[in-house]
Amino acid sequence: MVLRTIEVTVETDGTVHLHEQVKLPAPRRAILTILDESIPVEETTLLSETALAEDWNRPEEEKAWAHLQSGK
Repeated sequence: MVLRTIEVTVETDGTVHLHEQVKLPAPRRAILTILDESIPVEETTLLSETALAEDWNRPEEEKAWAHLQSGK
């Protein structure tokens, strides 16, 4: 599984605007995290997400945390 993070803007009516074009081979599910603008998000936190995802998404990690996932 490859995770990809992109920046979007969500309008007050829920309309989502992607900041870059996204091409996918088929429809995909996505998770949207709404950030509270009053809480600053450090750029290093966002930059580290990809590196951490590589470690977190290893099969060994999935197995270790499977008991916390709903439906398993």
